[in-house]
Amino acid sequence: MKMLAVRFFVAAVFLAAAVVGFANPFKSKIISSSDSLLEIIVPSDHFMKITNFTQVGGTDRAVVQVDLPFDSPNGGSTNVLTATRIDLSTGAMAQNAPEISNRVTIAGPARVRISPVPGATLFITYRKERDEGSGGGGGGGSPTPVPPILSPTPGATPSPTFNPFISPTPRGG
Repeated sequence: MKMLAVRFFVAAVFLAAAVVGFANPFKSKIISSSDSLLEIIVPSDHFMKITNFTQVGGTDRAVVQVDLPFDSPNGGSTNVLTATRIDLSTGAMAQNAPEISNRVTIAGPARVRISPVPGATLFITYRKERDEGSGGGGGGGSPTPVPPILSPTPGATPSPTFNPFISPTPRGG
């Protein structure tokens, strides 16, 4: 019985290591009203996917603010996502109808900022990924020309075919 337990423990360790090694690098943050400003820097060769941004409490709506490009003095700032309010009351005392949660993808370089809201608790889930496809479609790289394929073999020529299903034509009279 001890040997079975040891084998199970070893298998569990290997599975746990695989989960940690291959899990998506999602990060979640809870921002209470007493916390400081959350700032996330997205480098130029990365992008950030926000999959969840919710708010409980507070009267003002929380927003995700993005500065593009953040290292330029002429760069602008815009709100790209508002928090989804979660109303914890149910039944006749419910204050708001359920809201739909949206997602957003932010391309770098960018500075993402989320300010705390008085009396509210915010929850955000995001993932930063490296941009693997920055070679085509305006990513800065030049497209590689593809040479035409020349073949000395002539193309297909039409040949007469035999149709075994000949339909008789009616004789009119």
